[in-house]
Amino acid sequence: MNRKPRLIRSITEFRRDFQELGPGDAVLGPLALRLGEDFKLLDLADRGVALFPPALAQLLARSKVAQAEVLREFMVPGTFVAYGLADLSARLAQAQAAYPGPVISKRERAHLGLGVSRWPTLEALYSLAGLQPLSYPLVVQPFLEDARDFRLVMVAGYAEAYERVNPHGFRKNLFQGGSSKASELDPAQLLFCREVMARGKFPYAILDLLVSPDGKTYLSEINLKGGLTGARLNQAEFRRRVAALAEEFCRPWENSLKNPA
Repeated sequence: MNRKPRLIRSITEFRRDFQELGPGDAVLGPLALRLGEDFKLLDLADRGVALFPPALAQLLARSKVAQAEVLREFMVPGTFVAYGLADLSARLAQAQAAYPGPVISKRERAHLGLGVSRWPTLEALYSLAGLQPLSYPLVVQPFLEDARDFRLVMVAGYAEAYERVNPHGFRKNLFQGGSSKASELDPAQLLFCREVMARGKFPYAILDLLVSPDGKTYLSEINLKGGLTGARLNQAEFRRRVAALAEEFCRPWENSLKNPA
């Protein structure tokens, strides 16, 4: 006898029913997984369980390293992931020729700009790594001098952008002393964001973009949640719009539960 499809709406239900979930079931997220539990998203997807947001989007939102590996084509050229000292060493010759100037390193799972460091060259980062252990893996990318920093909010047909500025340092994050100002939506940037979201299977997103002095746009980070201090859309309205998307996703399961065959 076929069982009714399950619709999992909470992390408590998820942990209780994880082993029994299969094709026809659905899990509403993003899931508040603990460090080391990411594999469960892959396992669910492999079992045919439907997830909202999709498993790939949830994995990318949780990991700067995953973003740099999967979405590298949208990032500053020369971005790479260092899993150890050997990876830094292997990039030295290329860096000296292609981007001999400053580089940025981003520590995995560090938020609010707290894991971002600037180095005068990749050689300087490599030399430090040779003297003391670093917290690997690290995302490393060339530093874009005089780049503009934008945050775009895209959810349920709504889109807005604002620029983050800090005349006193390279850290534009509002938590780190930056300020914000509203920005007109650039059609090319909107298209760029939609391409990023399609590649990462994001049904909605908060995206941080870098725009170089010559007008090229690059992805800095993408997430399913984030600060909206500089946005017209507040957190409550953002959550309401996300909830509407989730309810639309859930409708087939809700109808199935109400009207069993």
